[in-house]
Amino acid sequence: MQKDFAVFVDRDGTINVDVDFLSSPNQLQLIPRSADAIRELNDLHIPVIVITNQSGIARGLYSEEDLGVVHQALAGMLHKVGASILAYYYCPHHPKEGVKPYIQDCECRKPKPGMLHSAQKKYGFKLERSFVVGDKCIDMQTARAVGATAIQVATGYGTGEKDLCVSDRDYFATDLYDAVQIIKRKIAERN
Repeated sequence: MQKDFAVFVDRDGTINVDVDFLSSPNQLQLIPRSADAIRELNDLHIPVIVITNQSGIARGLYSEEDLGVVHQALAGMLHKVGASILAYYYCPHHPKEGVKPYIQDCECRKPKPGMLHSAQKKYGFKLERSFVVGDKCIDMQTARAVGATAIQVATGYGTGEKDLCVSDRDYFATDLYDAVQIIKRKIAERN
């Protein structure tokens, strides 16, 4: 059954351990239970989409091709436990730093909702029925920009930014797995 909503998930600090400017599969390490969380959504036929700011591309630290290799490696790690991501959306820009053509004040860099709008255009999701899960306030603000449910996780920067995001989020969860349990409850309430 086709869902009219999706779960948009931040990558670094939410699915995988946040390392500064992750540019190689060798740096990729899943946060415990994150793959299980994604698999639970897959089992319910709920689309999971990654949305990630990647200013390391703008800064010349790695290329879009390098990012593609990282995402292939992440997909492989998830596949081993029966989990999958429908699509990966990323913003390669930075408004002030970096190299051309990536220095720009774009619409895709979170907290702006451009990545969500791109997914909506391609797949037809109702963003106000969707969920955004991430560790930073910018993830919560991205959710707010489209009327989606905002769930902040304690992993990554989550604990450090918890008090800063109170007005921007709907829920605070231990990790992505805990966030998925909240999502499942919210969906059950809708039905």
